[in-house]
Amino acid sequence: MLNLVKSFPCPIRKIGNSEAHHFFGYYNKSIWDREGRRMLAQRVPFMTKDLSYGDEADVGYFDLAEGETFRKVGTTSAWNWQMGSQLQWLEGMDGRKLVYNRRTDEAGGKYPGLAARIVDIDEGSHIDLPDPVYVVAPDSSYAISVDYQRFMATHPTIGYPPRDALPAFEHAPADDGIHRMDLPGGETRLLVSLAQLKAFQPVASMEGAIHWVTHLEINPAGDRILFLHRWTRRVEDETCWLHRLMVIEPDGSGLKLLECSDHPIPHLESSHDPDALDTFDYEKSEYQISHPTWKDDRHIMVWGPHAGAIHYHLYDIETDAVEVVGETVLTENGHMTYSPDGSWMISDTYPDKQTNIRKLFLYDVRTGMRYDIAELKTDPNLGKENRCDLHPRWHPDGRSVCVDSVHEGERQLYVVDVAALVAPQAKAAARA
Repeated sequence: MLNLVKSFPCPIRKIGNSEAHHFFGYYNKSIWDREGRRMLAQRVPFMTKDLSYGDEADVGYFDLAEGETFRKVGTTSAWNWQMGSQLQWLEGMDGRKLVYNRRTDEAGGKYPGLAARIVDIDEGSHIDLPDPVYVVAPDSSYAISVDYQRFMATHPTIGYPPRDALPAFEHAPADDGIHRMDLPGGETRLLVSLAQLKAFQPVASMEGAIHWVTHLEINPAGDRILFLHRWTRRVEDETCWLHRLMVIEPDGSGLKLLECSDHPIPHLESSHDPDALDTFDYEKSEYQISHPTWKDDRHIMVWGPHAGAIHYHLYDIETDAVEVVGETVLTENGHMTYSPDGSWMISDTYPDKQTNIRKLFLYDVRTGMRYDIAELKTDPNLGKENRCDLHPRWHPDGRSVCVDSVHEGERQLYVVDVAALVAPQAKAAARA
């Protein structure tokens, strides 16, 4: 039987120095600018901390052409360990611009106390936006906004700590859900409400549950938005969360359900103790839909169940076809994205319970081969909100990836050189 998994260690190096801790956040945004010269980062004085309202992070980038110098462009207290401040390049705009979330005392936005700022790193100028961003369209013409305070009530790992006690949230309001914010002007409109999502092809478990949306991502053409619709009657226990993978068009039309993982939850009303779960047990649930990513304008890769089995699944949003990818080698949840040319997929694993090792690997789309390129240890004491997932992200030239890691006792950015594996002249040798 052909062995489809091969160890292929790749060179890895830390970016910057150890005078502070640096990280980026999530897996579905580019950390490099279009030139591959500047790398976005947040800088903090601590490796781990249970975050509170006033904790600040420096926002900026490493200039790789100038000694990997960190260039600070601002400071924010609207951030978390998993996603940072949603820092991202605005590659569709002229010049060199980035955007990040921030706190504000100014009125006028949909979500009081939170906003975003566009910074021109060449001119030093900025434009303030009325609402926080989640993800920006590839052409930078619009951004998607959601309620980060609702995250604090439902999924605090990706929320921003509030100044005061959280309000009582309506379970599925008609005036909140997914907002579109035009750039750079900041005009907003509601694309779909949580009430509409609850009413769209509903299932019984939605009654009495709080609803939210997460994992939003815009396709390369900017004409489709994928997202997860989640709901639960027991927010403190992630094994009681339910999920749907959905898409919508940027004008609010074309809402479509691709997958629903609704299932019986026997312990929902029992005395089940969610604290008895290990940090990553939920990430390995057989019912979770997570980490969707666009392969191209019409195909979505996701870890989730379909037809009674959980795999890496590729969905065609036009034909509704669903394909299992890497059935024997992609066997657990990870943060996956495709290389710029679509021929490779980078992903990772969650820590092994005995060794605390996470694997970083490349999957060859054409051959079905998996190459384990790095094994990086994590600190099991970081906990759920403070953990440091690898969240691999591609360089624009497809020859390296960047991860966040704590394997050297610091929270830092590391670049893994995969050129020897992905370069055409290296393929034959790698497969030998």
